[in-house]
Amino acid sequence: MTNNKPTSPVKASTQSFIEIEEIKDDVVLMKDFSASCVIEVGAVNFWLLSNEEQTSMIYSYAGLLNSLSFPVQILIISKKMDISIYLDHLEGKVNLQQNELMKSRLLSYKEFIKTIVKKNSVLEKRFFFVIPFSPLELGVSGVNPGSLNKEYVISRAKTSLYPKRDHLLRLLAKIGLQADVLYSQALTELYYNLYNPSSTGRRLAPVESYTDVVMTQG
Repeated sequence: MTNNKPTSPVKASTQSFIEIEEIKDDVVLMKDFSASCVIEVGAVNFWLLSNEEQTSMIYSYAGLLNSLSFPVQILIISKKMDISIYLDHLEGKVNLQQNELMKSRLLSYKEFIKTIVKKNSVLEKRFFFVIPFSPLELGVSGVNPGSLNKEYVISRAKTSLYPKRDHLLRLLAKIGLQADVLYSQALTELYYNLYNPSSTGRRLAPVESYTDVVMTQG
């Protein structure tokens, strides 16, 4: 009599839970053929502004949002920073320093940074505007995404997204905010680190150098 040992069910790979189909130029294409482009906005040290400047910025930002004729998603990523590299950098400066006074001050500064980190979490904050594109804009409601041509969808998405993107960039510049469009490399790194929160902001090799996918759909 043959004993059939129970086997564990086959589990789906991580890739099957990721909704991204492809990243092309500055467009993120999803599996349902919706798409988006992402703009990263630089931070402003609000508390260093005068009361009048703070009030002006608040009203300007509110006016920007109220003037938009298309939907946007505002994304804020708050992540604990790994400052070990910075501390190693300071240690190297200490070892190279010949002036005893400067060496002492560098050591004091290094200990000051270590004390701050022990008492408080040092966070890195990043701010993004995400502009969406819906497959409904193609006029193909109810169509199976697999029956559509990806290049065609990306082309149509760009036609829809680029005027909105450029308009938003102009509005952000008008109120004094630095904004940059994320392209393939930056988008890949952004989503990689979102799906791998323990990676502490890992930088990837140029995306063009990859010859195969990292994860395969199960």
